[in-house]
This record gives sequence, structure tokens and C-alpha cells, in this order.
Amino acid sequence: MTEDLFGGLPLPAVPAQQERPASPTPSGKPARAQSVQPTRADDALQALAARLPTNLYFGTSSWAYPGWNGMVYDGEYGDSLLSRKGLAAYSRHPLLHAAGIDRGFYGPIPLADYLSYAAQVPDGFRFLVKAPAGVCDAWLRGSDGAGRLANTAFLDAEIAVRDFITPATSGLGSKCGPLLFQLSPMGALADSAVFLERLDAFLGALPPLDPSLTPHACYTVELRDPALLTPRYIRLLRRHGARFCLAARDRLPPVPRQAAAQALMDEETPGPLVLRWMLHAGRPYAYAEKLYAPFDRIVDDDPGTRHAIADVVVRTLRAGQPAIVIVSNNAEGCAPISCVRLAEAIAARLDAAPR
Repeated sequence: MTEDLFGGLPLPAVPAQQERPASPTPSGKPARAQSVQPTRADDALQALAARLPTNLYFGTSSWAYPGWNGMVYDGEYGDSLLSRKGLAAYSRHPLLHAAGIDRGFYGPIPLADYLSYAAQVPDGFRFLVKAPAGVCDAWLRGSDGAGRLANTAFLDAEIAVRDFITPATSGLGSKCGPLLFQLSPMGALADSAVFLERLDAFLGALPPLDPSLTPHACYTVELRDPALLTPRYIRLLRRHGARFCLAARDRLPPVPRQAAAQALMDEETPGPLVLRWMLHAGRPYAYAEKLYAPFDRIVDDDPGTRHAIADVVVRTLRAGQPAIVIVSNNAEGCAPISCVRLAEAIAARLDAAPR
């Protein structure tokens, strides 16, 4: 009999944007932009941010989106420049005190890049960093994304330390937040007993995080296979001091069902909330990328998910624990606007709390 925490659940390119041509110089050659300027936040946004506790960290899944001109950036900058130099401007937004570093999933990030990211943001900023797929995917996949061969490096702690944990913690230091192991769908390899045994060995082999270097870091695991989201899985994470990553996305139970896993995680000792709002239900990633580009407006308003997330966040904050919430453009169409609406929902709940 399957031990299912959430109940039954049926499983059901955007062209690269170019940096804008700069105005011609006296020599007649266009001058390339060398820096990124933040947009000026209006008084209402500043007031909203002031209503939120300092241990709530909103962020977006990456930050290199030219469509955010007027919301985050003051100017039409290309994605390449924003990727390299946009963080300083991004971190000036009143709500955005965190960011997801997604590129690590596609390959190890050099220490120098982590150092550069940390240097661009103020103290108190938090990064959520993805581990490479090389240790997070049970399959070696073909160009079509289908699993071809079993990946022998899957959940290899030595590789995770060398290619991910050491450079991320050394480079980000006190700005390092959750270290995320986003485990890809396992398909035919999703045997619960075998998986849990392997995950148990993996988490047990990871080095303790040094609080003097990374006081806000934690190991976090996100699954993509609903059948594996069981009480036994949550108890395993809790035993190793790792956090459950609540992921709002397609193919996973809705947020209220996953909130049961979060409650079980915190049953004995409350801890930080790690939550990622990634996809609108029924919108696969590639479809959402095409439908929502250039990510400058809400396309699929999702108040049900927004309010469910707000409930989980407020429960965490009332327990005196920090919450880091990372939002993707593919959740509703524009991550900065989604963050504002989510902040309004959270602030309203906190304001209504008995004093």
C-alpha cells in the first residue's frame, strides 16, 4: 500500500533578446552600456515593503529579463548585460532581497562568479543556488530530454561537494541561502525504497555547513515525483537537518496539500521555509516560456496558489522562522508583479493578526 502524504494526484524557445543599440558616440560608433540602473520605486511599493518582516525574503528565479524595464530596471538592457551586471540594480527593489541562481543546474559555476554575485548585493541579501543536474538527475538524457542511461553520478556526495557546495559557500559566504538539490523526474527509477536509501546515504555524506561562514545556508531537496512525497521522505530530511522545498509547479500536488508536508517537517522543531513558485498548473515549462515572454505582465492570474502560498508563509513567520520565496516568470507571466501581489496578500494577513 502506497504511503501517500497528499492523496491521489493524476499526473498529467524564446529567441535570445539582444542588448539595445546605444546612442552613437561622436565618432559615430554606438556606445555599449556598461552598467544597469534601477528603476525608482513608488511610494506605495516602499510602504508595502515596510509592512513586511525582515526575515521574509522575496526573490525571482534569475534576474536577466529585459521585459522588467520600468519595474526593476530603468532602461532597456539586454539579457547578457543584465546577467553579468544587473544584480546591483535588482537588489535595490524594495521587495527583492533574494534571488535564485538557476544556471548552476546546467553545469558547475566557477568560484569567481559566485564572488561577483556576492559583491553586487548588500548585506542581508540571500541567494538560493541550484546544484548541477550531474548529481540531481538519475538519468543521462538525450537532446529530446528523454532519459537514455542511468546516471552513475546521481546523488554522489563527493561530486556535490567539489562542484557545488564548496564554491557556492566559499563565494557567497553570509549571502548564501538554501543549497537546492532539485531532483529531476525519475520515471522508471522512482522506486521509493531504493531512492530513500540512496538519499539517506547522500545526505549523511554531505559535510556540515559552517555557521561562521554561511550562517543562513541549509541543504534543501525538491522532488518532481509526487509518489515519493511521503511522511517517510519528510522524516528522512528532518533526521539529516535538510529542508523540504515546497514547489508550486505542474505535476506536483497543489500548495495546500504540500503544506501538510511542511507541517510535518516542522512538527518537532520549526525551521525556515524554502518555497519556489515555478509554474502555473497545466502549463509545461516550454509552453509557458513562449506564452509569457517578454515577461512584462501577468498573463495567467493564479489567486488560488498565491493565497495558499501566503498562508504557508504567514504560518512560518508567526513561528519566528525565516521564509525565502522564489518566484518564476512562468508562474503567472511576470515574477516581479507576482511578488508584489503575494506581498500584499501576506501583509494583509499579518496586519489582521491579533496583537
